[in-house]
Amino acid sequence: MDPVLTIMVLSVLLGALIAFVFFRSYFRNRKSDIRTIANPEPLSDPKKNSKPVQQSSKKSQAKSHSHSSDKDHAKRHHPLDLNTLKGHGDAVTGICFSSDGRNLATACADGVVRVFKLDDAASKSFKFMRINLPAGGHPTAIAFSDDASSIFVATHNLSGSSLYMYEEEKPKTTENKPQAKLPLPEIKWEHHKVHDQKAILTLFGTTASYGSADGSALVVSCSEGTDIILWHGKSGKNLGHLDTNQLKNTMAAISSNGRFIAAAAFTADVKVWEIVYAKDGSVKEVSKAMQLKGHKSAVTWLCFAPNSEQIITASKDGTIRIWNINVRYHLDEDPKTLKVFPIPLHDSTGAVLPYDRLSISPDGGILAATHGTTLQWLSVETGVVLDTAEKAHDSGITCISWAPKTIPMGNEQVLVLATSSSDKKVKLWASPSLHSS
Repeated sequence: MDPVLTIMVLSVLLGALIAFVFFRSYFRNRKSDIRTIANPEPLSDPKKNSKPVQQSSKKSQAKSHSHSSDKDHAKRHHPLDLNTLKGHGDAVTGICFSSDGRNLATACADGVVRVFKLDDAASKSFKFMRINLPAGGHPTAIAFSDDASSIFVATHNLSGSSLYMYEEEKPKTTENKPQAKLPLPEIKWEHHKVHDQKAILTLFGTTASYGSADGSALVVSCSEGTDIILWHGKSGKNLGHLDTNQLKNTMAAISSNGRFIAAAAFTADVKVWEIVYAKDGSVKEVSKAMQLKGHKSAVTWLCFAPNSEQIITASKDGTIRIWNINVRYHLDEDPKTLKVFPIPLHDSTGAVLPYDRLSISPDGGILAATHGTTLQWLSVETGVVLDTAEKAHDSGITCISWAPKTIPMGNEQVLVLATSSSDKKVKLWASPSLHSS
């Protein structure tokens, strides 16, 4: 036989032998694995079954981890942090208290309005009513009417802004049986493309009580353009269309007595209008009243004092101003600056961080203000910082609002501030002592 051929045959036989040994070993191991999986020994003897033990051990580990994280979380809690309203599926874009402080409505980017019952600020869970908004609209702002039964909601989509008024039906009762479940609020009126294609930035509502006003609910919507609209709450009638003529608006508010509307826009000046009432109590017109001049840079937010006679403004110039607007402006008497405070919030380089939200307590003593995720409480009298929560939320604070009245917490009544954020949470905060330093 040819030696080359012999070598080739031997090589093939040797390769086949090696392959046989390898695959025999592989299949033996594989069979062993299959046998182990198909018929594991522990199943035949429950006492020797280690799986449930491992599972319970995992559960106890998770539980203890949960307790441990709760403790860590508790350590991180700010002393004024009372509670968190959970259950929102997306960023919370607006919040509003009812006039009695017992209901807190939230607008969420998940397309749902939730109305929480605040029977006790320290409650472990809060009952809430869920209102699903019409599909396709992203809620941008919310306001209560004169009582807890009517809610105004602004939404926005590609075709523009819509405004809805939801109202609860009065519960129907039979002779002996009250209705078991309250019906959900229904849309009583709606308007579409109310500010052209611009989004509604803010909604503020109040009850008209100034002068001859008839006690109607009024709502002010402010667009991201330059226009502002005053609405009649019950009928949805447009009562007045205002224009700031300042490139773009930031926000607009109405005084609690329904006398003034004020707007913060692109410039340093704040425009104020007066709502004029007819003898029959209806709104006759909305006329220009005055301008607040004094800031050197754009006003970022404003709020009316509870007595409707002062306005508090924050500006990019690093100051807060308190203005007296209860002046005879028709006799050319100018609004007066009562106080100027420096904004006491700075970055690492020492530059002032301007406030982007303001809200004044119902007793007029404490100003809550935010920048990003930071929340501060200031004395309205002195401008002194009463307390600071540096990371009040995990992401930017979108809205802040004081409850107009105290809320029960255990056996006491407390003044409560609510904050909302794009972190999907709404938090309730206690009021700091005015004697804090």
